[in-house]
Amino acid sequence: MNSLNNNHYYYTAFSDFHQQNRRRFGLPSSFSAGLQLSRATCSSTSLRRRRSLQCCSISSTNSDNGGAVTVQSETLVRIVALVGEGSVSPLKSTPWSDVMLHTAKKLKWVDEGFEMLVFTDNLCRAADDEISRQLREALSHANILTIIAVTDQESVKWIQPYYQTIANVICFDSSPSLTYKLGGSHVQTKITGSIFSKLPLPQPKKLKESEEVVTSVFEAWDRHNSDDIRFCLLVIINAYIKPVPILQNLRSKGFTTLKCMVTNCGPQILNCLLDPNCRKALQCLNKCSPVDQVCNYQCIASYESPQLEEFSLCVLQKHNCLELDAKIPNKPYVPPMVKFRGENLDFETAEDLFVGWLGNLDWSWRVVAGQNPAYDQFPCQYQLFYRGKAKGSFWYEPVFQVKTLEGDLIWRRRKYRVKRGKVIGTFNFSVLDNGVVSNEFWTIVDVCDDLKWGLFHYHGAARVAGQSYTGAVLVSPDGMYPDESQRRRLSLALEKCGIKEWELFNVDNCSCLNPPLGLPEGSRLHYKIKVEDLEDSSV
Repeated sequence: MNSLNNNHYYYTAFSDFHQQNRRRFGLPSSFSAGLQLSRATCSSTSLRRRRSLQCCSISSTNSDNGGAVTVQSETLVRIVALVGEGSVSPLKSTPWSDVMLHTAKKLKWVDEGFEMLVFTDNLCRAADDEISRQLREALSHANILTIIAVTDQESVKWIQPYYQTIANVICFDSSPSLTYKLGGSHVQTKITGSIFSKLPLPQPKKLKESEEVVTSVFEAWDRHNSDDIRFCLLVIINAYIKPVPILQNLRSKGFTTLKCMVTNCGPQILNCLLDPNCRKALQCLNKCSPVDQVCNYQCIASYESPQLEEFSLCVLQKHNCLELDAKIPNKPYVPPMVKFRGENLDFETAEDLFVGWLGNLDWSWRVVAGQNPAYDQFPCQYQLFYRGKAKGSFWYEPVFQVKTLEGDLIWRRRKYRVKRGKVIGTFNFSVLDNGVVSNEFWTIVDVCDDLKWGLFHYHGAARVAGQSYTGAVLVSPDGMYPDESQRRRLSLALEKCGIKEWELFNVDNCSCLNPPLGLPEGSRLHYKIKVEDLEDSSV
């Protein structure tokens, strides 16, 4: 089900096609939004914060994930994050200092040359000690200064001289005296009241691009999740310091994309435009930022249709009109579990752990929480793992609810082919979802002996959609969180994934009536772990 993360490609493909051909096809003006990173009004949400500032400092540390090495950057990116002492984030009330320290680690997964140091603003007013000197030294070499929840006027006054030397400064939930600066120039984050600002006057290219970046950053920040906090910094790096490969797929290739679509997929385009649901899906997607996967997937799920699938199958999967080639991320490296019930894990047992409670219950697992905001917001997630009729075949079918834009709750089901990986406890998944193939690499991180809970991690990519992603799912037989006695083991399992517990999004498992479960005829279940082994465990 993780291919839910990849649906910005509909937006990208159709926006490019529409922008140049709206008049030719007589499309309504509602289709006229051009391809851009984002376009919502810039705003920031006021966060809860502690007002008293205490003396302490925090600096980021680098940790070796032990996996495939990320290519070293030739251009070092040095970021300083300055947060209000005692300030609290909207991520389950986690201190901002902890959030940004974790973000520093996640930046390393993108590029080893991305360095971020995190300090609290009480150091701005501290005596001339070693840590204060470290802050000043870091600021003297910084490419980017990120200011979060800094409102103390003494701190504000101390920061302002550094605007002269730091080319990029971004501020969130801080004093109005602290402003944006991008590419060496100050940038407005709010529309002024001048009557001339409402006139369609041409803007300098640099100013327009900076405003697009600011809008994109604010939109991502307001989604309040750890991936989008990192995305904010990557957008700045990509625009003003050096290209970030994972962000190169946000825009189509212009005329070559259009030519490919018209030459190869004319009937599919026309059929989509003539079908009410397909047309509504494209209109809906045109209003989403391509990086807002929640918005994108709600559009897809609300107006899913054969015509939309044919459109994407032709434009993207068959002809790759966007000329994209996303790769499955190799970081973070996540080691699989090696023993189960005291015995060395083998592939047959690992597959049985996926099959889980199926046979005793009507499902293998229910998802309790997940790290990926693109789909963990969807309620009632069931997992079905089973062996197929053919020798060696193994399948995964997620079943989940989606609340459509009209307010209806509908069930969706996908089907993944599963192959064993090179290392026991790892597997390769593939799925055709709405016309686009996604490939994923899954790891069984941990499953407790009584199967009361498990943790599965994944890396994935939709190659022709230009999207790569990572995430993890916490599962249990009843969709309930593991009890307190399992907290330490769960925390260790999450740490292996590079995930903090405050990053998880809880799945709503309250009202899950009549899920479309059931297996294909001839399906087989456990090979080594017998269903009766689980009967003594109450659900």
